Amino acid sequence: MTFLDRFLLAATALLAAPLAQAQTAAPAAQLPPEQAALKSHVQFLASDAMHGREAGTRDYEVAAEYVAAQMLAIGLQPGVEGSWFQPFKLVAYKPAEKAKWSLVRGGSEIPLQFGIDFVNTPVPATPDFKAEAGIVFAGYGLVYPEGKRDDYKGLDVRGKIVAVLPGVPDGLPDAVEAHFSDDEQKAAIAQKKGAVAVIVLESLAQREQFPFEAIVPYYDYERTTWARPDGTAFATAPGAPPVGYLGPVGAEKLFQGAKIKWQDVLAAQRKATKIPTGALPGILKVASKTRLVTRATRNVVGLIPGSDPTLKAEYVVLSAHLDHVGVGDAVNGDRIYNGAMDNAIGVSTMLEVARKFIASGEKPKRSMLFIALAAEEKGLLGSDYFAHYPPVPKDRLVADVNMDMPILTYPLVDVVALGGERSSLGPVIEAAAASEGLKVVPDPSPEEMFFVRSDHYSFVKAGVPAVSLDTGPGGEGAEAQKKFLAENYHKPSDQIDLPFDWNSAAKYMRLNYAIARALTDAPERPRWNKGDFFGVQFGGHGAE
Repeated sequence: MTFLDRFLLAATALLAAPLAQAQTAAPAAQLPPEQAALKSHVQFLASDAMHGREAGTRDYEVAAEYVAAQMLAIGLQPGVEGSWFQPFKLVAYKPAEKAKWSLVRGGSEIPLQFGIDFVNTPVPATPDFKAEAGIVFAGYGLVYPEGKRDDYKGLDVRGKIVAVLPGVPDGLPDAVEAHFSDDEQKAAIAQKKGAVAVIVLESLAQREQFPFEAIVPYYDYERTTWARPDGTAFATAPGAPPVGYLGPVGAEKLFQGAKIKWQDVLAAQRKATKIPTGALPGILKVASKTRLVTRATRNVVGLIPGSDPTLKAEYVVLSAHLDHVGVGDAVNGDRIYNGAMDNAIGVSTMLEVARKFIASGEKPKRSMLFIALAAEEKGLLGSDYFAHYPPVPKDRLVADVNMDMPILTYPLVDVVALGGERSSLGPVIEAAAASEGLKVVPDPSPEEMFFVRSDHYSFVKAGVPAVSLDTGPGGEGAEAQKKFLAENYHKPSDQIDLPFDWNSAAKYMRLNYAIARALTDAPERPRWNKGDFFGVQFGGHGAE
């Protein structure tokens, strides 16, 4: 136990004594059992004793043991080959050094200057990465048939280093924009086209938001991914990884002597016209050394086997992330980021839905998996690992309903099903909501791109119809959500003393139960809407 651990435990004990006396003097009103059960999980998981449940720490492990014990008490079965746990490794990675790059033209080697022309980025799947190849500029690097866009049309990038602009042009749907704004997704396209590496050039939009010169001092910030069972770090495009970022000076050097001019690329961005693309002269030599540090963590998985002889081979998933952000900078003297709403209440809901299934005495026809996910706060890593290595056949995962930070401080009148409009899950959720007197409303903030920012998105990328169920803006909702995001989100004040509306929490739990029950007992498995971008992109059932 560290000095900090001992100090925090002592401080907790000192603070607890007067609190206990106050509770004795003025006992709180007794909650109905359904609400009390929800609160009890939050009270433990978001307590100071959990130190914020950061994935990869002992505190997270204690929280995981608690969830497994609750699953056992409820009557679930272990969901991973006789175990409650799906262990995996987190891989923290960052550049090990300032790289040396150069351009070779006409027999001469032109050094590129770190911090002036470029910064290298880490390559976790290949810690000592090198490439030497010709260069092709592919604009934004998008292939989007639904939008009649192919930035690789007429380009041969086999064996080449592809240069792309960050972000996307105006006019793409919000969720599609969010998907393609990820450099890793652009690298995946480049890899399919035969490229060996990707470099990103500063766009005008990026320069306005966060110019190259401001990025340089932070080039070696730490990122996190997960390790495959063989120990190698996961990357979306290991065969054509993003290896560096070029500022305007470096981009200008790259385009010198080319048929297309860097100034023409800038002009096309300003006018929102077609970006000129094509081969650039010379050979680019790039390198990136990466430092890796691994830590163990785990998902917690419980199972209710299905009762139908045929349908029991299919699995409906109910998920919620268990981790939060741990101990951080002090706010009003408090350094523990408890994560009551984010996401102890989601895990609490999942557990109580499981209890409701067992208490009903009626087994679901399909099998149910209840998953408390690790490392959502580090980039949806627990769900991504699970989606790549599920303990059941991948093609038997038929739906995921995710619960992530439902803000429950007000009377609930509506909900938002992120992604519900993309598959047959939408109508199921609407019917279940109506049974609780709730409406399903569109995402009030599509520009925030929440669809790709929670764990259900890992299931989407595995081709599984998936939604994340949020509380809605109706009634007092919009103001309550605004207040929470401004005052409590990722702050120590996200704790049990928030003004939880436990009646709304119980209603939210019953809604998730109704959705899960409908999905497990329906005669047909959920389907993507025909032609849906994400369904087609990831080979989902019913999309083609």
